[in-house]
Amino acid sequence: MKNKITLLLSILFLAFLGFSNKAYAAPTDEILNYDITVSVNDDATLDMTYHIDWKVLESDSLGPVEWVTVGIPNSHYISYDALTDNISDISYSSSDGAIRIDFDDKYYEGEVISFEFKVVQDYMYQVDKFTMGETVYSFTPGWFDGIDVDSLVIKWESDKATSWTPDCLMDGPYLVWDTYLGAKETYTISVTSPNDAFAFDMSKTADTYKNSSYDYDYDYDYQYSNNSKRSVAETIGTLIAGLIALVFFLAFSIGPFVVVGYLIYKAGKGLNSSVPQTKKQVKRTLIKYYPTCPGCGASRPEGKEKCDYCGRSFIESEEVIEEKDIPNPSAYNKAGLYRYGSDSNSYMRVNVISVPVPRSTPTRSSSSSSSSSRSHSSCAHSHCACASHCACACACACAGGGRAGCTTKDFYNTGLKLKQLSLKKKKKK
Repeated sequence: MKNKITLLLSILFLAFLGFSNKAYAAPTDEILNYDITVSVNDDATLDMTYHIDWKVLESDSLGPVEWVTVGIPNSHYISYDALTDNISDISYSSSDGAIRIDFDDKYYEGEVISFEFKVVQDYMYQVDKFTMGETVYSFTPGWFDGIDVDSLVIKWESDKATSWTPDCLMDGPYLVWDTYLGAKETYTISVTSPNDAFAFDMSKTADTYKNSSYDYDYDYDYQYSNNSKRSVAETIGTLIAGLIALVFFLAFSIGPFVVVGYLIYKAGKGLNSSVPQTKKQVKRTLIKYYPTCPGCGASRPEGKEKCDYCGRSFIESEEVIEEKDIPNPSAYNKAGLYRYGSDSNSYMRVNVISVPVPRSTPTRSSSSSSSSSRSHSSCAHSHCACASHCACACACACAGGGRAGCTTKDFYNTGLKLKQLSLKKKKKK
């Protein structure tokens, strides 16, 4: 009997591992270009224009892409508008903290969806954040939990800006940040202006999110008739049924792992639950640009990746460079794009990510050495701190057949409660 129980638990454990492997399958989409152009209005709101080239990598199991979502900074938008004809509908999803884009066509494997939309955004600045008399805009573009972004470009109109981080290039009137994002990676920029540069409103700073008033229409998805009342017995019965369901759920979801873990421990293979350590990983890519466009011969403006006239890429070659091959690697340790060498057309693109430190196998030489050197096997992935056999919580819920671009919700600390998110927001004028 004991052998049968052990076999059953082992089967359940392996089935869970198989489910986990499916959950971390190959990516189904890739974002070739994620361009955001920002200008500051006189009232301190931001005009944010998003251009995205979204490539479909897989459409057999999930079906074609018919809609996506793109995260915006917070729910305090003034307006949003579609700018390309292939968008059939655009809306704001409060549960995702994102703009939902519905397309007028279906897109299959190998196809690229190019679309644009504009958002007028409020509550984006903090007055006297670091220095009295100065206001700071901080912006983290919505990121994607399961999708690589080959090129993220943020262009911020530099008028009245006095400082910014990280370092960036200047392209005419714009500050330009250009980087690459792996799945789940984020990138944050900050721009500082004098307090009198725009009409900053202290009641609309990022610090006042959780204290601000939300105009919700309390129209719940479920309603009870005014004439109907639930009896006390019915209420108690519902609570008991819920508790029983919870007990069964915990027993079947957690119980097998507790038992299997105990059996493994009894067999002399104790599990170590120490927190994984991470280290910084720097990727440096040498980029060589054509001095003139290979398509039409136009000169390359500083910081430009593509020709404004014919759309051809100015990039002649890209090569990942090892640290040992760089004369002064310490100068290229921060994320950004830097001029490299004496050639005016050579630049170094630096991407910085954190990855788990590989761990050694536990030793058995003695009780003291075993306790001091015990560690887990590595659970690392190139751009995510979890692999197919790890429990890695997705920061968003992607729904339906037209996969949504995953973004972590409320990353500007708006203080929205779950109850509020279940309500329908009144249409803003």
